[in-house]
Amino acid sequence: MLSRFYVPDLDSAVRETVMPADEANHLTRVLRLRVGDDIAVFDGRGHEFRARITSAARATVVIGLVEPIEPAPEARVPLTLVQAVLKGDKMDDVVRDATMMGAAAIEPIVTAHTIARGKRTESDRWSRVAIASAKQCRRAVVPTIAVTREFSQWLASSAHGLRLILVEPSAARTEIESLHVLENHAAGSLALIVGPEGGWSQEERAQADAAGCIAVTLGRLTLRADAVAVAAMAIARFALKDL
Repeated sequence: MLSRFYVPDLDSAVRETVMPADEANHLTRVLRLRVGDDIAVFDGRGHEFRARITSAARATVVIGLVEPIEPAPEARVPLTLVQAVLKGDKMDDVVRDATMMGAAAIEPIVTAHTIARGKRTESDRWSRVAIASAKQCRRAVVPTIAVTREFSQWLASSAHGLRLILVEPSAARTEIESLHVLENHAAGSLALIVGPEGGWSQEERAQADAAGCIAVTLGRLTLRADAVAVAAMAIARFALKDL
């Protein structure tokens, strides 16, 4: 299996390309690949190629494109993960898993009970985490990572076809749905909204209801905040028959 590298400036019309410095360093210093070796390169937008190393000198590696590689298929229904920023390294884990599960975009939000705030430097780190996850799972698309916004701002500007807000079992009312709601819904796009460690405030629940979000629960057990996203995405893709 070919080693994979992220090269965002791929152009099939240009036969030779210089790799980004960090990817070049990994190729030469960690994997110790050499001139003449074949690798796989992808641009994060769905294109992937078999390529051959034509020159390699530490941080400067030039590759020649050999032939296209059929990438892993993307989900039929674009899924956006709207995630309240979690503290510590938990957000990194969420970004990694959401990329692996096929998220088209990840949109961090700040809520009333959010502890972390999502700085610009963290957004850059999350992008690197998404790239690393795409490389590992052999996905050719890297999800976009949006700038962190207040939850109210996200509600006002979001234009997704179906918006599901995940709530705790203890907060569920009799009308709360499960993700089985997706089995009979022809969603053109889907947003899964996941709250912080402290859950949603009553005001936020009211705002979400007013904005047309559908409250859903994953069942009777309370999951860790960093486990909700990957569980919800797996169930959603199964319910949509989008595996």
